[in-house]
Amino acid sequence: MASPVDRAVWRLRSRGCWEDAAALLDPYAETETAACLRRAALLVERCMFTSEGFAAAEAALRAAEALAQDDEERGAAACERGQLAYTATVLGVRDRSDEARAALGRAAALLPPDARGRAMLDYRRGLLAEHLSDTPQSALAAYRRAHAAATALEDDLLCSFTWRHLAGLALRDGEVAEARHGFSESLRLREELGYLVGMAPALTALADVEPEPEAARLRAEARRFFRLLDGVPVWLADQLTTD
Repeated sequence: MASPVDRAVWRLRSRGCWEDAAALLDPYAETETAACLRRAALLVERCMFTSEGFAAAEAALRAAEALAQDDEERGAAACERGQLAYTATVLGVRDRSDEARAALGRAAALLPPDARGRAMLDYRRGLLAEHLSDTPQSALAAYRRAHAAATALEDDLLCSFTWRHLAGLALRDGEVAEARHGFSESLRLREELGYLVGMAPALTALADVEPEPEAARLRAEARRFFRLLDGVPVWLADQLTTD
């Protein structure tokens, strides 16, 4: 059962208040590796949505790496480092693609086969394959592994990401009905979870495969969330301010 701190962290995270969420973990992160890793993950996620805060995320990662005691903890830290390097690369902040690949490779070597972190690692390896290596078949295999593991773990938030990226690959192959199903499932999960910061991407993706006037309604709803969250995620700015 989630603790009061867990619930407070989730409420802040889901509204895009990553710094405030991380601050709630500060007292625990000094000595507890799990809390330190979780704090780092929040700040890494902030970078992806805002394209800001890379120095703070780096500092949090170094702290987590210093506290890690076993292979699973070291693997989790490497997974976050890989995601931070991927984020910097894909958002055009700085090319850190080699670092991203090396860090996720290290995570794969360190994480035990049954570790919970394997699902997230497979998802992130899919991101690298799709967006940095342009190898959609490798991305598809990684997303499918991540989706199966996330489903088994009942990790609905990760499932919302894997559904969206599987749908994106389906759309790339011209499978519109399959894409619509995946985008719909992603949106449904985010609505049920109250993951407000992820609503605009989910709505926009679904709008791309729906006919009018439903597509216009979905885009209008996406713009509403985008404004509500002060222009987050930044990578939707062009689409949601010019539509």
